[in-house]
Amino acid sequence: MIDLRSRMVPMSNEVRGAVVAGLITLAESPDYRDRADAGRCLANFAEMPETRGPLSSLILDAGDTFVTRATAEALLRRQDVLGFAAVASGLAAADPNHADWIRTAVLDVFGVFSRDRDAAVRECETLTGAPDELVRHGASDLIAMLVEIDPILRPAQD
Repeated sequence: MIDLRSRMVPMSNEVRGAVVAGLITLAESPDYRDRADAGRCLANFAEMPETRGPLSSLILDAGDTFVTRATAEALLRRQDVLGFAAVASGLAAADPNHADWIRTAVLDVFGVFSRDRDAAVRECETLTGAPDELVRHGASDLIAMLVEIDPILRPAQD
């Protein structure tokens, strides 16, 4: 049996940068499937400053709202302040059609476990004090979406 862990090498910043550069190129593709794939993958690198512009563009993709949904969902699945801030900023700038697809992504990610939904509300509450006006406004909208969700699974009652 081969021990894969012994062969795994942490990804260097140089390699991460090259991957992100390739994904940013993919995000500019005329094919919506490429842009959706780029959005899903770039969400994994949201901590890198160079992903912010492309992720913002993909959340509000002018060509296909599938890209909006896929990118927003991937960012929300991070369940961290970076993902929530990116979605909140996009939501604040979204037209009603894009906002509907972001809402769908929110429901898809947080419609199952109440603990995940509740944790997301708490994270978004911290964003309502963010210095960026779009993030503050979008975080309030995101909280409103989250509290409307009635998750399927809740902790057992004692």
